[in-house]
Amino acid sequence: MEQTQGEGGSSESEPRISRGYSNYVLALLFVVYVFNFIDRQVLSILLQPIKEDLGVSDTFMGFLTGFAFVVFYTFAGIPIARIADRTSRRAVIALGLATWSIMTALSGTARTGWQLAAARVGVGVGEAAGTPPAHSLLSDYFEPSRRATALSVYAMGVYLGVAAAFMGGSWLATHFGWRSVFLVVGLAGVPLALLVRLTVRELPRGYSEPGPVAQVEPAPFLDTLSQLARNRSFKWAVGATALQSLSGYGILTWGPTFLIRIHGMEMLNVGMVLGAAIGILGAGGAYVGGRWADSMARRDERWYMRLPAIQTAALLPFGYGFILLSSQFGALISFIPFYFLGAMYVGPMHSVIQGLVVPNQRAMASAINLFIVNMIGLGLGPLLIGIFNDMWAAEYGQSAIRYSMLLAVTVGWFSSGAFWMASRHLPEDLQAARDAARGEIQ
Repeated sequence: MEQTQGEGGSSESEPRISRGYSNYVLALLFVVYVFNFIDRQVLSILLQPIKEDLGVSDTFMGFLTGFAFVVFYTFAGIPIARIADRTSRRAVIALGLATWSIMTALSGTARTGWQLAAARVGVGVGEAAGTPPAHSLLSDYFEPSRRATALSVYAMGVYLGVAAAFMGGSWLATHFGWRSVFLVVGLAGVPLALLVRLTVRELPRGYSEPGPVAQVEPAPFLDTLSQLARNRSFKWAVGATALQSLSGYGILTWGPTFLIRIHGMEMLNVGMVLGAAIGILGAGGAYVGGRWADSMARRDERWYMRLPAIQTAALLPFGYGFILLSSQFGALISFIPFYFLGAMYVGPMHSVIQGLVVPNQRAMASAINLFIVNMIGLGLGPLLIGIFNDMWAAEYGQSAIRYSMLLAVTVGWFSSGAFWMASRHLPEDLQAARDAARGEIQ
């Protein structure tokens, strides 16, 4: 059934959403995403003290930061996204936030590595309810010409969340122990879940689209998966992002331990320096990348993927500098352009994923993207570095981590090529999705 709609795809009977309220929802979901990454990444700054306290290996810590979280995060994401495409997205987000916050707090009570792994599984299940419904909801609050910028602002939560995790986590752990970190950051998210549930307004799917939008039930999962598997732009974009994430999550997770082992930095100093750099550079890069992509794409939509291809290639020499330079100062200086450029692809990528499907499939498309990206990036990235650290420890000692991370950075060359391939058919694939949303093709 088709619903008659006015400007921006909204129903004639539906009150217009003001730009101020749209920005409020974006700001609130941004804060939720900050907490998402605080709870997810705070473990990275605590790897060394947890390893010593619980008596586990680098391989186990790589498993703990990767697959213990990501397997349940990604597999839970598909059915949760299905629910979000059919029901209230704000309720899904609020429930997920409450769940992952409580499980983060319980992480502080773990007495063995496997107890901590079980708590991380709970964090993963809760966080699966965060991003896909948020992407879908924000795509209804912001029209296509502003969507990459809005999703870039949302994506800035990754970097500010990691910064808060590193800086706040290192300070709390230094003064009160690593267990207190989980208790504090976990319990802080519970009131935020209530605020989301009470103040965020659910919108009709396709609300911000220009022209009338056909209101249909979401396609069955296998049909959606088959449709996306035939979409050339989607496949290349997801492949590029998965490779980028394998490199990025590997560096993000083991970066603090690298600075501690190779450059002799104290945990508190690492947390403050690396946290501030990630927060400023990552957030700045994500915002600039989204604004730049929206501007360039007004002339040619292929720039939504061309820019990430160029930016990813440009950051790689600085990544090698961060890992290989013997000077602590040189390594940290190299990290500045490396991380700024590395954050620029996020907004354009998410905007493309949302634009390649009809509105009622957006949460599912986001979940499928995250499933693939996180299984490869978040699951394999930290784990592989941990495995290579242990494998090469006998020969290289503490320096083994340097060679493990070098492999992770090199993957970026393949990511750059895949982003460029994604740009080749992007305009026609985006137009096909717009036509489908208007009911012009079935």
